[in-house]
Amino acid sequence: MSVRKAALSTKPRTRDAAGVRFRVFREGAATSCALLLTLGACLGAGGQPGFRVEYVGGTIVQIPQGCSGRAQTTDEQFFVFYSKGASWRVPYETIDLLEYGQKVDRRYLAAVIVSPLFLLSRSRAHFLTVGYTDENGKHQALIFRVNKDDIRGALVSLETRTGRRVEFQDEEARKAGKG
Repeated sequence: MSVRKAALSTKPRTRDAAGVRFRVFREGAATSCALLLTLGACLGAGGQPGFRVEYVGGTIVQIPQGCSGRAQTTDEQFFVFYSKGASWRVPYETIDLLEYGQKVDRRYLAAVIVSPLFLLSRSRAHFLTVGYTDENGKHQALIFRVNKDDIRGALVSLETRTGRRVEFQDEEARKAGKG
């Protein structure tokens, strides 16, 4: 029985070539996984050009109200809105109004249901109005709710492409839009 134990027991191995290769492979695999996850996150967030918006109203009846999509300013000639339900292109040279504003609401419902501390917090919705003259000479407007993480980039891009300054509805909007 003692002979068997001796045969079954092995001394702790020192680092041999196989152990070193395995550790290098394991570290390489972890690095590769981290790289793939980072690349996937970048493609998921930035894979689509433009910024996230929701069409909340305006004079264009072809775009359904509440339609979520993306607005794109990477085209050199057109401001483009596209979604599953509709798409719309506006030449930059016809845009004559860029306006940014916020709607600030207290969270009353959350305060009643969850905690009175929610009365101290506010939610902000960011709105962008794009006014332009269509090919028939009529003034048109598109009003978008813009994601809070995208508003600054959207305003800068539109100012650059149109050559127009953004008009701010109030001082609070000016602070949020300019940083």
